[in-house]
Amino acid sequence: MATAEKRALIWLAKRMPSGVDPDVLTIIGFVSQCGAGLCYALARVNPDALLLGIVCLALNWLGDGLDGTLARLRNQERPRYGFYVDHIADTIAAFFLMGGLALSGYVHPAVAMGMLVAFLMLSIEAYLATYSLGQFELSHLKFGPTEIRILLACGNVALLRHSMLTLFGHRMLLFDLGGAIAIAGMGLMLIVSTANHTITLYGEERIS
Repeated sequence: MATAEKRALIWLAKRMPSGVDPDVLTIIGFVSQCGAGLCYALARVNPDALLLGIVCLALNWLGDGLDGTLARLRNQERPRYGFYVDHIADTIAAFFLMGGLALSGYVHPAVAMGMLVAFLMLSIEAYLATYSLGQFELSHLKFGPTEIRILLACGNVALLRHSMLTLFGHRMLLFDLGGAIAIAGMGLMLIVSTANHTITLYGEERIS
């Protein structure tokens, strides 16, 4: 989605009202992701909250993806401030999102916490690579935050029809399977990224 997403963000940034600045978009992205977590928690008593969660995910994409694009377009870049605020907001919002999933009844709490831990480990690796190599990679194996939001939105729609599935003769929660796949995927990304960055750094700082 990266190419299409970049074009869409630039198109939106050029048409953004002057009263909306990158900080406002960052706040929108943060609040909406926390709101998505709240929607998952509310879905335990009212499944229709899953639809509102899709709206929150869309607003999160808008705020989280557009803040940096708008800053670059308006020559308002603040590299250290932007990097810090953006990613600490992502970390806190991820806690709310996974916490909401854990309370939803649509996924086992251990699976939700497993996804949170895997996300945080992958984030730590990315931040260390940024410091050590001067490069920040938000997506891995052509899979990033936008694709995750799309999958969650599709999952929300699926939950309104079937929250359970049968796999190899065993009944299980749909999001438990999705969560297990997500954990395995993030684990693979972590291993590949760690190996690549370790090899690169070893080559650059080889002991004679």
